[in-house]
Amino acid sequence: MNQTIHWTEHGQSMQAMWGGDSRHPAPTQIQTISQISAEQALQHMRQNIALLWRGDYHQGKQLLAAIKKRVHSKARTHNDFHKHRLQQAQHSRLFQQLLIEIQPDGQISNNRAPNVAGAITDVYGSPNHTNLLLPLHLLLGYIGAHEWHKTGVSIPALNEQKIHVPYGVFSPVRGEYLQLVAEAQLPEPCHSAWDIGTGSGVLAAILAQRGIAHITATDNNPRAIACAQANIQRLGLTGQIHIQHTSLFPEGRADLIICNPPWLPAKPSSDIETALYDPAHQMLQSFLSQALNHLNSNGQVWLIMSDIAEHLGLRSSEALPQWIQSAGLKVIHKTDIQPTHPKAHQHHHPLANARNREITSLWQLSAQ
Repeated sequence: MNQTIHWTEHGQSMQAMWGGDSRHPAPTQIQTISQISAEQALQHMRQNIALLWRGDYHQGKQLLAAIKKRVHSKARTHNDFHKHRLQQAQHSRLFQQLLIEIQPDGQISNNRAPNVAGAITDVYGSPNHTNLLLPLHLLLGYIGAHEWHKTGVSIPALNEQKIHVPYGVFSPVRGEYLQLVAEAQLPEPCHSAWDIGTGSGVLAAILAQRGIAHITATDNNPRAIACAQANIQRLGLTGQIHIQHTSLFPEGRADLIICNPPWLPAKPSSDIETALYDPAHQMLQSFLSQALNHLNSNGQVWLIMSDIAEHLGLRSSEALPQWIQSAGLKVIHKTDIQPTHPKAHQHHHPLANARNREITSLWQLSAQ
């Protein structure tokens, strides 16, 4: 968020910081509006003319909803994952063309607009010192994420204690695999554990609850580090869990190394998708290839993976077992569970055929 956007409004030169998704270009043409039809708005947006909404805030939300409805109704249904992702990226870029201006104190001058200081601080880490120009659809996502952050997600495997997750950190809302981690037999002995790519810190917390005395949780995302630290402190587990900002492994060895990497080998099309997509399974393969070098004698590697990439034709069913074997590891136990999240049972989603067959597994591995 360091690019300044300029536009002219009522004959005056205006400027604000650009807060749109970094994977899409900032607008070069901006037109201010307070009333327009969805069809007219789309015509401008398809010509790369961004629309800065000055009308009633709730009418702006209605306009965005009408735009999305028109775009989605005309969208082609792609059973092919790559075509589906391309279309998603094109839609995301289009929706980024309807803007809202936010003042440094989180106020929005539009009629009936809420104060969004909390949501903005959640995303950017500190209050703005200048006006911010933001796509309305991103702002609505920030507001929704902020409410989830405040409310928290109840975790059955933590006796219904809550994990609080801000925007940009993977949330355990679909946490069927957490119970697998809570119930799987630990290696013997198991005095130390590492949670690689900890995100919210939920896996580290479950391992601490199981009595492991020394746990290191790592991540390379500063937002995830701050999130995990806050959750671990809130749960009273700072005596057992150390959070470390690093890529993959810390120094030394552990009795148990656990990782829940991104499940889909694709390029993220937005900043928030980096927890979901791992191009060419780079993180997964790096983790597997290095894990044995950090494992104590009789230690185990626990890998949490979904097979949805196989159902989408993005990974063969033989690939993961081959990578495990090539890393000098062997499977000692594998536990499967079916997803319980609502998307797994949708029948009209373009990728429903894969989602309906998805299985999530806990792979327990040891040295060959």
